[in-house]
Amino acid sequence: MNAEAFQANLPPIDFEADCGPLRVRGALPSGLAGVLVRNGPNPLYPDPAQHWFAGHGMVHRFEFAEAGVTYRNRWVRTQRWLAERERGVARGNAFGDSANDSLPYDDGSANTNVLMHGKRLLALEEAHLPVELHARTLDTLGQIDFGGALHGAFTAHPKLDPVTGELLFFGYGGPNGLGAGITAGSLDARGNVTHLRRFDAPYASMVHDFAMTARHLLFPVTPLTASLPRLRAGGPAYAWEPQFGAFVGVMRRDGSGEVEWWKGPACFVFHVMNAWEQDDCLYMDVMQFDAPPNFPWPDGRPVEDAGHARLCRWTLDLRSHARVFASKLIADISGEFPRIDERFAGAPYRHGWLAAHSDDESGLFTRIAHIDHANPQSRDVFELPEGDATSEPVFVPRMPDATTDAREGDGWILAIVFRGAQARSDLLVFDALNVAAGPLATVEIPHRVPNGFHGNWLARDSANDSASD
Repeated sequence: MNAEAFQANLPPIDFEADCGPLRVRGALPSGLAGVLVRNGPNPLYPDPAQHWFAGHGMVHRFEFAEAGVTYRNRWVRTQRWLAERERGVARGNAFGDSANDSLPYDDGSANTNVLMHGKRLLALEEAHLPVELHARTLDTLGQIDFGGALHGAFTAHPKLDPVTGELLFFGYGGPNGLGAGITAGSLDARGNVTHLRRFDAPYASMVHDFAMTARHLLFPVTPLTASLPRLRAGGPAYAWEPQFGAFVGVMRRDGSGEVEWWKGPACFVFHVMNAWEQDDCLYMDVMQFDAPPNFPWPDGRPVEDAGHARLCRWTLDLRSHARVFASKLIADISGEFPRIDERFAGAPYRHGWLAAHSDDESGLFTRIAHIDHANPQSRDVFELPEGDATSEPVFVPRMPDATTDAREGDGWILAIVFRGAQARSDLLVFDALNVAAGPLATVEIPHRVPNGFHGNWLARDSANDSASD
């Protein structure tokens, strides 16, 4: 998919729909029962001056049941969305400008991720608290602060510990949204806040994702710097300043000790694949860019030749007093949106998946790649037809828990794919350990699902057992 084709699936759709059962080509696996939810920006009134990241969230819901696959989509009706609909025009705020004087309060765009925890379906973006949705209808129930325990930013990438059932989270930006303050904590399996800690990063920056291991949390701070004074002077809220270098903050999950900052070469990271600890080392696999795509220098000039992200392994040797981390390329394939078998999150793992670019990088998100860390030279890649592009691949386990009988990677990959020639989308189902064989089933969607960000699989029981009922 070239840049022109990528642009073809950027525009929002202007409707909400319920449809199905959808037509299926091939055969759906008999054990595939539950719900795929996916979130992404879908402006109500498109504004060419608005950054893609800033559009209102729209959640897409695909339910797999005996009667077939049904579909529903709904805008997240935040205060921003309601005010814009009443006004009839776009807000016009640039990405990174959280000020909105026309609202009594601003609950954000809720456009980046959607997941279930504590029997609540949460729409997430990293500058505001979660917005709760009804798990079946997708009706917006409102912002949730977990009994008044949380305020401010909440990551779009919380980590579920498969051993403890905790949901680990953080928020960055401090009180004004563009500072160096970070808050980290955890929610227990019922959704109660159990830990909360605040500290400062070496400098203010965009910290989109983080990582967990059995005993630590890791915070990658890369020099896409944030500056409120720069924004107020008419400059960009976020800008590339590589002279600051990169850091990883290491915090013990039990709350003991200080946060330690490990230094590394300047680079940029949106997403983490997984992290774990072994033999007195911490390891974190990240999608590493040379520079951030689609962001400027402090004077507003675009960053040229940012390149594409590649999977790299960051190693922090706890026996070293230097507190310097090393980065090593581990998969020579570019792409983004890395996912794993979440039953092995925070632990040594073997398998990962990502939305990959073509070998010459002229085609964006034209392939779905399975990374086998035990066989790094192997190629398990499915290439889409010309003009098509995939979204984030989501792993669905055949067995829901990581028991002794559960083999890592035993399950399916689900990916929403844009069909360029037909200007609509399909939902593809793959054998997770053999994506090169092509889809087991193709679920035909009668319209486009615009380019979006992240989603998750909800097991059948959790998808129909909501605290909102």
